[in-house]
Amino acid sequence: MRDRRNDSTMRVLVIEDDADTANYLVRALQDEGHDARSQHNGRDGLRLALAEQWDLLIVDRMLPQIGGIEVVESLRRSGCASAILMLTTLAGVDDRVQGLNAGADDYLVKPFAVAELLARVAALGRRAERSGAATSLSYADLVIDLLSRTVTRAGKAVELLPREFSLLEYLMKHAEQVVTRSMLLEHVWDVHFDPHTSVVETHVSRLRGKIDRGSAVPLIHTVRGSGYTLRAAK
Repeated sequence: MRDRRNDSTMRVLVIEDDADTANYLVRALQDEGHDARSQHNGRDGLRLALAEQWDLLIVDRMLPQIGGIEVVESLRRSGCASAILMLTTLAGVDDRVQGLNAGADDYLVKPFAVAELLARVAALGRRAERSGAATSLSYADLVIDLLSRTVTRAGKAVELLPREFSLLEYLMKHAEQVVTRSMLLEHVWDVHFDPHTSVVETHVSRLRGKIDRGSAVPLIHTVRGSGYTLRAAK
C-alpha cells in the first residue's frame, strides 16, 4: 500500500450508481493511498463535488436523477477545475467525443481492468502536477479567478475591494476549516501581533454582505469564540 502522505495521494470522488462497482473502485483507490469516497446518483454526486475540493472526479455516464454528461457540464460551468474521468458502456466515437466535449479529461469504456483505471488516475494526477499552481478556486457556487482577481457566485459577478479579495482567497484556501482572527491578521494584513482593532470583523462583515447577499445558502460563518469559516450551511 502506498504511504498516504505521499505527494501523489489525491482526493477522489466516484459518482457511480452501481453500489458494488462504486465500493470496489473506492477500495482499489484507497489501497493505492488515495482519499476516496462515492455517491450513487447524479444529484448527490454533483452536490458533493461542488461542496468540497477534489483532485479527481470519476463520473459514470449513465446516472439516475442527473446524467453523467449533465453532471460534468454543470461542474465546468461552476468553475470546477478538478480532473474528470468518465466511465461508460457506450464505446462509439461520437459518445466519447460528447463526453470529452462536455468537459471530461479522459474516457474509459466498461468493462475495464481496474489496473487500467488506476493507471489513468495516476496519469491524470501527473498531468495536474505539471500544470502548475491552480489559477482559480471554487467552493459550492462560488468561484474566484486568481489571475484576473474576479469573483462570481452562481455565475454572477461580485465586486470586491483588494483586501476583501485577499480575505476571501484565504478563507477559500482553508474552506471548512476555522480560521482565527490572528491568522487573518497575519496572512491578510501581514500583522504579526494582535492589535486591538475591529478591522477583521469589519471586513468579514462587508465580505459576507457581498458574497451571501441574495443567496439561500450562506457561505461565510462566524464560529463564536474561535473565528470564521467558509462552508455551505447544513
